[in-house]
Amino acid sequence: MSPTPHPAQAIAAAAEAPLTRAQALLEAERCLYCHDAPCEQACPTHIPVPQFIRRIGDGDLRGAARAILAANPLGGLCARVCPTEELCEAVCVRNTQQGQPIAIGRLQRHAVDAAMTLPASTFFTRAPATGRSVAVVGAGPAGLACAHGLALQGHHVVVFDAREKAGGLNEYGLASYKTADDFAQREIAWLLQTGGITVRCGWKLETVAQLVELRNSFDAVFLGLGLGGTAALGVPGEELAGVADAVDFIAQLRQAPDLARLPVGRRVVVIGGGMTAIDAAVQAKLLGAEQVTIAYRRGPEAMSASQVEQHWAQTHGVVIRHHLAPQALLGQDGRVSAITLAVQQEVDGRLQPTGEVETLAADQVLKAIGQKLALPWAESAGLAIQGGRLVVDAEGRTALPGVWAGGDCVAGGRDLTVEAVEHGKQAARSIHAALIQPATQPAAQSLPCAA
Repeated sequence: MSPTPHPAQAIAAAAEAPLTRAQALLEAERCLYCHDAPCEQACPTHIPVPQFIRRIGDGDLRGAARAILAANPLGGLCARVCPTEELCEAVCVRNTQQGQPIAIGRLQRHAVDAAMTLPASTFFTRAPATGRSVAVVGAGPAGLACAHGLALQGHHVVVFDAREKAGGLNEYGLASYKTADDFAQREIAWLLQTGGITVRCGWKLETVAQLVELRNSFDAVFLGLGLGGTAALGVPGEELAGVADAVDFIAQLRQAPDLARLPVGRRVVVIGGGMTAIDAAVQAKLLGAEQVTIAYRRGPEAMSASQVEQHWAQTHGVVIRHHLAPQALLGQDGRVSAITLAVQQEVDGRLQPTGEVETLAADQVLKAIGQKLALPWAESAGLAIQGGRLVVDAEGRTALPGVWAGGDCVAGGRDLTVEAVEHGKQAARSIHAALIQPATQPAAQSLPCAA
């Protein structure tokens, strides 16, 4: 009997291996370099896919990386975590010809990884200093993309973040096997070589007075705050020990110095149907949980986790159960010992309990049922909120003059890393235009919600 691997080894083994040079060349040669490039249109950041793949085929990795990074400065992380099977690869014409799309995400990673052995100045040239400064609150994908875009225009950017490390979702919210070898931090360090960006961690925006001070101290402010709050199950027993938010579990895992010491239950139940549920469940399994079950209230087609992610979880021993809604958490000596779930049926698209109840033994329950905006001061500051998100226009302008926002805290979108990057890019363009022509800013109170 082979020895049980250390949790860190198990997670490292689950990481996707990069393409070799030979594999990348073979894959690049399958690309038809479509003129209309539906893959490029499907990418939220509009990376010129045929262009960069052609350059990989020509052996020009530097040129390929330049094409990627000009459209998406966080192209390395996005190559690892984007649901490419639902974006660029879903519309690849090779799907209809060979039943197998071009591995666009893996080719993107191949090119960007090669680029990161070179100085960032090889790819980015900063404009002369403008003397203008911008505060970016939140060092996640939206904030970093915005900061980078503004720094390239010659503005000085100070990025504030409440955590100890920059990166936001990339550092604290994604499964370790997706961002192995401390890639999130390596990518940030590489980007910061461009210059013009100062990162200040350990500072949290939580009052109106702080926002007023930022507006007075900087020429513009960008809010890339994420959501921050987590939704509650709203069932009895939620306060029991062993019941936790999946995002906190992932963050704890990502920062743990020794994964062998991270407490993981023997029987783990994850509530939810999105990427966070999959990440938490697979990692719990890799960390040694004997039985991991994902319980989701609707059917598999309604899960926001892609079919690829669902299959990934199942191949790692996670059981996915559908049409089960949490009813109560049961405890013993103050600690969760089981969960009761009400069986659901869909009638005319609406969920209804059938009257049946299932009980699953559990010593750890992870809640992955979504996050919510946690900015109780926002409306007092003059920011508009609709549907639980900040309201912005198509360029990211909020209702507060001189303040832009993007990423998960903003209305619309699917909360994807690549979409947050695009928000940051668009806001950077808008802020730059406003800084050089401040009189062109429109009245903000009548701005529509972003699509």
